[in-house]
Amino acid sequence: MKQTLLELMRMSRICRMVLATCLGSFILVIFYFQIMRRNPFVAEGCCGKGSRNALEELYSPTQTEFTSAALLHQARRERVSEACRAHSASSRQRRVLTPADLRHLLVDETHRLIYCYVPKVACTNWKRVMMVLSGDGKYSDPMQIPPSEAHVPANLRALSQYSIGEINRRLKGYLKFLFVREPFERLVSAYRNKFTLRYNTSFHRRYGTKIVRRYRQNATDEAMRSGADVSFREFAEYLTDPATQRDGPLNEHWQTVHSLCHPCLIHYDLVGKYETLEEDANTVLQLAGANDGVRFPSYSKSTRTTDQMAAMFFRNVSTRQQQQLYQLYKMDFLMFNYSTPNYLKLE
Repeated sequence: MKQTLLELMRMSRICRMVLATCLGSFILVIFYFQIMRRNPFVAEGCCGKGSRNALEELYSPTQTEFTSAALLHQARRERVSEACRAHSASSRQRRVLTPADLRHLLVDETHRLIYCYVPKVACTNWKRVMMVLSGDGKYSDPMQIPPSEAHVPANLRALSQYSIGEINRRLKGYLKFLFVREPFERLVSAYRNKFTLRYNTSFHRRYGTKIVRRYRQNATDEAMRSGADVSFREFAEYLTDPATQRDGPLNEHWQTVHSLCHPCLIHYDLVGKYETLEEDANTVLQLAGANDGVRFPSYSKSTRTTDQMAAMFFRNVSTRQQQQLYQLYKMDFLMFNYSTPNYLKLE
């Protein structure tokens, strides 16, 4: 009996040691991610003596052309931080990032950049630019790269592909940036691109057929088979249906920015806006020292989804659904300082 008790005590001590080791590792991961937010530009082994990296120039500019940009992006960072603090219950439920959370963060080792791509916010052109910056010289002009090639995952390395230690070193020492857009303009842009163009049959089959079956009364067999004529009202009903949330995360084209890029857990140094795309893109490239050889592609404004266009699409959405959509995208409105649209019915 005595021998049995000694054996049980020894096993208990071993279990406590294993538990302590696991807990220590977990705390270390949390510590890594807390440190990276408090020390935005302390880079280990970053630069040669006397040189300044992009983070140092952004936070403490020595060149006059960066002074106004530094103030602008400081204000944008503070806005994000305020929104995160005010809505901590909903925006910071998870304290530790997982590799899946980092799939949208693309890394350029040469210029020490990390870009979180957001679909429908010039992400095709930004991926093209990142391929030129981080490539082996295959491309010198971003517009030489076909859109389909820009979206091939293997052409750019995601932060999720690194080890925990490598992830944290890059999050501390690389310039981290994302680009955002007025949430409902982005939403309408996604709808127009994925549901009103004939060639997007994969989206019609994957999402359109489900939407038609769920929300259209007396749907024809052809509509249920093809899913090619989803209305914006039906799309809104799909987004606000609790069953959609139970199905899993939203598709990246209409997922919220704060769910794609996790700005309450990752300290972004620069928040660019679609409305000032050219100016903000040039700031990123100048800070990275890449603006001499690479220019951000200009874009056509003729087909761009505007506020007036978004208002037109929202006319056929019920007041209840408008309120639910606003709640779904509310954090994006608040974080990135977008006003509530005048056309929205919130009362």
